[in-house]
Amino acid sequence: MVNITHKYSTLRKAIAEAVVSVSSQDTIDAIVNHKVPKGNVFEMSKTAGLFAAKKTSDVIPDCHPLPIEYTSIQFEIRNLDIHVTSEIHTIYKTGVEVEAMHSASVVALTMYDMLKPIDKNIEIKNIKLLEKKGGKSDRKDSGEGIDASVIVCSDSIFAGKKEDKAGKAIVAALEKHHVAINDYVVIPDEIKEIQEKIKSDVEQGTRLIMITGGTGLSKRDVTPEAVRPLLEREIPGVAEAIRSYGQLRTPYSMLSRSLAGMIGDTLVIALPGSTKGAEESMDAIFPGILHIYKIVAGAQH
Repeated sequence: MVNITHKYSTLRKAIAEAVVSVSSQDTIDAIVNHKVPKGNVFEMSKTAGLFAAKKTSDVIPDCHPLPIEYTSIQFEIRNLDIHVTSEIHTIYKTGVEVEAMHSASVVALTMYDMLKPIDKNIEIKNIKLLEKKGGKSDRKDSGEGIDASVIVCSDSIFAGKKEDKAGKAIVAALEKHHVAINDYVVIPDEIKEIQEKIKSDVEQGTRLIMITGGTGLSKRDVTPEAVRPLLEREIPGVAEAIRSYGQLRTPYSMLSRSLAGMIGDTLVIALPGSTKGAEESMDAIFPGILHIYKIVAGAQH
């Protein structure tokens, strides 16, 4: 199956449809008046559809097992066509489109099985996805028009004893979200140098400052002490999201002192210095964090 461990859970919804066509009004009348020998067609097929939604991963190889938290199966008769819709909700890392289509399909198959003794010309058609919501594909936030400075705070990397990987991972993630990189620099773990670099970037009008390193608890980890006094408005939820996402992947994420906030219209974010920590932090907050620029420009949430 596709690896979804890097994703985070969001509300996902999907609605799928299947159409069951019968050959005569007599069949429709039998369904409506509960005269079908095998029983109540709508109730029986709805039950089958509920089971199908929950069992999708058992029969579709690449589907991930996931919690089905809401299912609604509806029927609408239009002449000799019965339109079946299955709506499914979950809060998870991946969508429920296949679950909705599988559910609608099994409802239609169950109806076929129940109706075939009285109608030999039933047809199942137009099984399709009507709507899906949730996940990153729904978020239209883009980094186009935003420039960024990436600052690597590390004594060892500045001295040439280690190679920077975290900063380069941040650059790659920003470029994926169409953010322009106008500076990339390595500096030592010194409060004064960190603050001077941030102030310089803000004065130049840089819209996004990404800092990696110095957010731990060693004696040389001073990035939060350098950044926090400069912030005009701290954004606690960003750091909370980073640590919450990381804690699901390592028990040490709670020890990170990542932080974020605004200096004027410039967003400043300080991330861990490990490559994995930087990558996971970017996964945790992008592209949603880019919505800040719409808010700054006067848009509503």
